Amino acid sequence: MTDALAFLGGLARQAGAAILEIYSGEFAVEEKADHSPLTLADLRSHAILSQGLHDRYPDIPILSEEGKAIPFAVRRSWSRFWLVDPLDGTKEFVKRNGEFTVNIALVEADLPVLGVIYVPVGDRLYLADIRQGCWEIADDHKRALRIVEPPAAQPARVATSRSHPSPDLARLLALLPHHQTLIKGSAAKFCAVAAGEADFYPRLGPTSEWDTAAGQAIVTAAGGVMVDTEGQPFHYNKPVLVNGSFFVAPSLQWLEQMGLISQRPHEVHRI
Repeated sequence: MTDALAFLGGLARQAGAAILEIYSGEFAVEEKADHSPLTLADLRSHAILSQGLHDRYPDIPILSEEGKAIPFAVRRSWSRFWLVDPLDGTKEFVKRNGEFTVNIALVEADLPVLGVIYVPVGDRLYLADIRQGCWEIADDHKRALRIVEPPAAQPARVATSRSHPSPDLARLLALLPHHQTLIKGSAAKFCAVAAGEADFYPRLGPTSEWDTAAGQAIVTAAGGVMVDTEGQPFHYNKPVLVNGSFFVAPSLQWLEQMGLISQRPHEVHRI
């Protein structure tokens, strides 16, 4: 595990501790322009992450969900940048179900190469470098994560969203008559695939780049893939930061075997 990941993991834990201080008491919930919720925990985490990243890496720009909007005319010149979601799963935070995360990713060109996801409730930390591997740290134990492709005959274990159900997802799951569902909030669904708790995470609906970058790095470093629903590579730092639908899976071959994609992409980065 690199020094950079050790630093990022510690920083995510600092943000998580601040989030839990607010989580344990009473807090107000505001509504942002896109009608998503905002709490003091989002802002406190953003301040800790932004300051920590700036102090350690002053030459790398930061794009955070709770930061100022940065136009593409500026971002297009970035060769690398931090992509941060200070509190992913604010709806789950408000519901007090524990399914929220702190997400940090380093994007180089248009690919997340480092990823950190911290689950404050339960103190579970996921660290990934797509060139070196993926690790989970829980209960003071560290283990390397490597996705094992399940047999095609085995019922697929599908991670689905707690707060974003959709008719399209129901139609997709009808293509998998033998499956089990694992309902989770936030970016914890990426971690479930990387840790071998789920085989497949489909998202049929919009997300933002900060919602997925750390998760993509974690799944990629663990040997899996994240592609669009045509099986094409997933890219970042787009003019518009909204993502289309995507699949997270053990491999392209598995997606093909399950009848979920029919065309091979021209190139998918994996290790």
